[in-house]
Amino acid sequence: QVQLVESGGGLVQAGGSLRLSCAASGRPFGNSPMGWFRQAPGKEREFVAAISWSGGSTYYADSVKGRFTISKDNAKNTAYLQMNSLKPEDTAVYYCAAKRGLSLPRPRAWDEYDYWGQGTQVTVSS
Repeated sequence: QVQLVESGGGLVQAGGSLRLSCAASGRPFGNSPMGWFRQAPGKEREFVAAISWSGGSTYYADSVKGRFTISKDNAKNTAYLQMNSLKPEDTAVYYCAAKRGLSLPRPRAWDEYDYWGQGTQVTVSS
């Protein structure tokens, strides 16, 4: 059974930082592209960041570029999202996702991914 488990969410003041982790189990994810999405109440799920299977390519939403950093540790089957300079508008449930195969032709599309975690809440107070 493939499982993605996010952790690291919480409550932080504006300007603060959090690091989200996504631990994968059930299959090797060392060769999997991975992504992070978020969904705020009353809004659609939106792309945050993605990373190629090798880690050599990264993609970011304009709203987080320069503040968030995605990375992955293939040996640990874990992906990370370092979030700095957090803003109240970053408040959302954050989901990690993984894709079967090596390619990632549409990193910003939620339906590009095959596996999803249960989400972790991030709340940024002003």
